[in-house]
Amino acid sequence: MNLIFTCGGTAGHINPAIAVANMMRERHPDCNILFIGAKGHMEETLVPQAGYELECLEGSGLSRGKNLAAMKKNLHAVKCVREGVKACKKIFREFKPDVVIGTGGYASFPALYAAQSMGIPTCVHESNAVPGVTTRLAANKASRVLVAFEESVRHYRHPEKVEVVGMPVRREFIFDTKEEARRELGLSGFVVVSAFGSQGAKVMNETIADMMPLEQADGFPFHHIHATGSFGKAWMPQRVMDNGVDWKNCPALDIREYIYDMPTVMAAADIVIGRAGSATCNEIGASGTPCILIPSPNVTNNHQEKNARVLEAAGGAVVVLEKDCTPGKLYGLIRSLLADEDRRREMSRKLHTMVRLDSAERICDIVEQLASDRK
Repeated sequence: MNLIFTCGGTAGHINPAIAVANMMRERHPDCNILFIGAKGHMEETLVPQAGYELECLEGSGLSRGKNLAAMKKNLHAVKCVREGVKACKKIFREFKPDVVIGTGGYASFPALYAAQSMGIPTCVHESNAVPGVTTRLAANKASRVLVAFEESVRHYRHPEKVEVVGMPVRREFIFDTKEEARRELGLSGFVVVSAFGSQGAKVMNETIADMMPLEQADGFPFHHIHATGSFGKAWMPQRVMDNGVDWKNCPALDIREYIYDMPTVMAAADIVIGRAGSATCNEIGASGTPCILIPSPNVTNNHQEKNARVLEAAGGAVVVLEKDCTPGKLYGLIRSLLADEDRRREMSRKLHTMVRLDSAERICDIVEQLASDRK
């Protein structure tokens, strides 16, 4: 079996594809797998790290602006798509894929369009609650459309092709228990984790830094692990020091650039505070950790708030918009949740009911069926 996965741009597009590819390789050790992504994006690091070959296309996002710069950017994006389709057709003629699986990102549309024009079965997976541009464009001619949320089905013109499969997540998020995680990390008492992506978020780093004096004034009532991200590592810890908190000599504060062992840390936590990208939402759901979600206001179609509202409506999350998230308000929410064990237990239960733990397996079943039908 020959499979092509096309994805990129963000972890929410890349990680589901890798999870399914790993499952397919477990099922079919002789399966040939190739990834197609865009140059200059996260897939150039994550895909090779996972052990897969990657072909990269030139990619460019669309601008919603109406000025000359926006028009030039959109013309360049159209050119990239045309060249991408041509490049993908050449790749397909050589690789001969049985199925092309797209999970979103700059490279997905030209790859899916090329496959559909050549009669190759295509499978589209959308991880956000509301479909992105690539999914909307590719869904009409896709063989199957797979979505993470039940609420997503109504957004598609052909619901008969849509199946709710959840979002594949790394197995560690599913199987780590709080007790095992805390033993491994040497933690006890309440644990709060805050992280806002690999790069971090300036506003939220400022908010967390200005919240730490409140923690100090209360005698540090919880162990706080915070990831600054690459953009915050140089200045955020100093801001904490300038606020009068000597975090380096405080056992209750752990400030680092990135949380590499996130499945274990999230399993150990009583509360997770973060953005609401699709990957984050599904990892939180798989771990069942009560969360405070602060959606990024700087994303296309406000999709992070829409993701967050799905978890909020189910009773698994508290949502605070960034513009409303003051240090005092955030600290008050944390203390309120920590004081209410019954509410946290119920939030955890509801998060678990939302997440399909067999998502990767279900997607593999569908891909195998598409490949079989073609032969």
